[in-house]
Amino acid sequence: MSNAAIIAPQRAFGKGRLVAKVAAGRTRIDALYQEGCAKIRLPSTFDNSMEAVLINSSGGLTGGDRMAWEIEAGPATELAVSTQACEKIYKASAGTVEVTTRIKVAAGARVDWLPQETILFDRASLTRALDVELDGDATFLAVEAVLLGRKAMGEAMQAGLFRDRWRIRVDSRLLHAENLTFADDIAALVARTAVLAGSVAFATLFYTGPDSEMLLPRLRALVEAQAGAGVSHIKLGGRDKLIGRFAAADGFALRKILIPVISHLRKQKTVPKVWVL
Repeated sequence: MSNAAIIAPQRAFGKGRLVAKVAAGRTRIDALYQEGCAKIRLPSTFDNSMEAVLINSSGGLTGGDRMAWEIEAGPATELAVSTQACEKIYKASAGTVEVTTRIKVAAGARVDWLPQETILFDRASLTRALDVELDGDATFLAVEAVLLGRKAMGEAMQAGLFRDRWRIRVDSRLLHAENLTFADDIAALVARTAVLAGSVAFATLFYTGPDSEMLLPRLRALVEAQAGAGVSHIKLGGRDKLIGRFAAADGFALRKILIPVISHLRKQKTVPKVWVL
């Protein structure tokens, strides 16, 4: 056996941590840590909020790669977090990509978790987890979108693995939990009417805050006109949450649905600057 045959390929690893605080009336950096291929950039804003852009400098992920993000918003801060580009998950020859995100939002603070789409190539293997801890009056918006291949490029995800786990707690009490798994013959699975009815772009939206119920009528009006979209309003233990599910033929069509919805939930602020329709 040649030496090339026994050398394991190098794996990507990244860990990034951002802590925000209020100083001089604005949201500013309290702590910033970057390791490996995880980078965090903070473009200028024109109000008192902070915008963070997460970057995977390896250019994509494949089996065995690891990424870990930690975001902490101190009291009364306002932080929007996005990604520089869509995260590409390539075919895995061995192993699974693992991506973990932990977010803490303190009293009176707000975090908008708005990464650009995750693109799953054929035979990709991804396990990811989102864990969120909120103070009782914190506001949190999350939108995670997934593309099963790039339709414009003639790509499709036929098989592979995608596991997604969300746990969102308020004052240590569970407010929202969900697990999603697509495995093996994914093309056949998403073709089912009860799953995605053939759509290859989909997204989950979560929102909780003191104004959840007030935002609901307009949110439903935006969604009602869209096929493959729906919103639920749930009150649990005195706390409101809004859950949105969206499916579309491709990523462009999905963004056209998501952008006005996100803008409404952000009090008419547009999506982060790095998003491009």
